[in-house]
Amino acid sequence: MLHSMSTSVEPVSDRSADEVNEEIRALWRRAGGTLSVEEREEYQRLVMEWAAAAPQPVHAA
Repeated sequence: MLHSMSTSVEPVSDRSADEVNEEIRALWRRAGGTLSVEEREEYQRLVMEWAAAAPQPVHAA
């Protein structure tokens, strides 16, 4: 089975990582701990948005 990968670039979020994290938590609360296929897709999108919005650690040289 082949899976296609999207080559489109998602826009950078205008929301903070905290705002996205709260939406992730709300999704899990609404789902009661078990995500449907549609909810999993939303969760994956939110996690990617959160990762893009999260502060990146600075490594010392």
